[in-house]
Amino acid sequence: MEFLGLSVALIVLFVSFGFMVGVLFGFFGMGGSFLITPTLLLLDYPASVAIGSGLAFYFGTSVIAVLKHYDVGQVDYKLGAVLFVVLSIGIELGSRLVFGLEAIGIANLVTGIAYVVLLAGIGALFLRRAARLDDDDEDTDENDASDDEIPAIGQQIQSYDVPPMLSLTSGGRASVWTITGAGGSVGLVSGLIGVGGGFIRMPAIYYLIGTPLTAAVGTSLFAGLFSGAFGTFTYGMSGGVDLTVVSLLLVGSALGARIGSAATTMVDEDDVIVYFGLMMVLASVGIALSELANWLGTDALDLVSVLLLVGSSFVVASMILYKVVQSTGSTDPSAQVNPDGGD
Repeated sequence: MEFLGLSVALIVLFVSFGFMVGVLFGFFGMGGSFLITPTLLLLDYPASVAIGSGLAFYFGTSVIAVLKHYDVGQVDYKLGAVLFVVLSIGIELGSRLVFGLEAIGIANLVTGIAYVVLLAGIGALFLRRAARLDDDDEDTDENDASDDEIPAIGQQIQSYDVPPMLSLTSGGRASVWTITGAGGSVGLVSGLIGVGGGFIRMPAIYYLIGTPLTAAVGTSLFAGLFSGAFGTFTYGMSGGVDLTVVSLLLVGSALGARIGSAATTMVDEDDVIVYFGLMMVLASVGIALSELANWLGTDALDLVSVLLLVGSSFVVASMILYKVVQSTGSTDPSAQVNPDGGD
């Protein structure tokens, strides 16, 4: 039995997967296309459709988040506008590269390898941070560090006065060359592998451009909103967006994102971050197994790869939901502490 050209099983998968990714997006501030695109690749969608649909999904989920950050004044519009321009250029170059690779038949292979390396690297960084949580807690107690502080590397980069300079809303100045380099690189990666780039773009704004963490998140989402729209248009004009799949994913994520956003006021992010790192490492392993399965022609490995990729996100999102339910049922006022320090 099929509906909208998809089996009932696929419809349930896309809606439930969208819900779980929405929970992760609302909680971690990342659009989730880094999970959507490889999942579509594993389901044998063409690379251009998987990437274009991932960008379209990111654009849809970003709208809600940007509105939230707009309400609390966490968006640097000038910086976001400049980033949008360079991100768009990078995405255009990345998309042209994808279609070129697709023409010679290696787009899926290159995209898969890029995902393995990228997700494994980001996952390792999260796990490394998790291993140092105790030290971070001690430093916080001694120095009362806050999200409004700019990291040392960001301060160092800002100290180099290379005109033209852009004044940041949060204070300080950044070279347009730094912004161009950081934004262009993230845009190229976004266009090449079909991610909104939030898990790369936000750290780039925070560490390289040098803004407070809350402003980095809001500005990243603002820039990503428009770059996601541009990427969706670029791939959509070439038939690279499956509106049915994107719509089903967005139906699930609309509710999931609200729950994930609410969870930030109830759950200590440090309790979940290690699992998020494991999720990305498992996702990279899943994609690696998929590439190996294609090379060996083994369906069993393909099944394992899908279970690792989709299952890992379900487990982490389920843990967040469990902690939300646990916190909601608790009468302890301390359970309602915002891990971001009152965002």
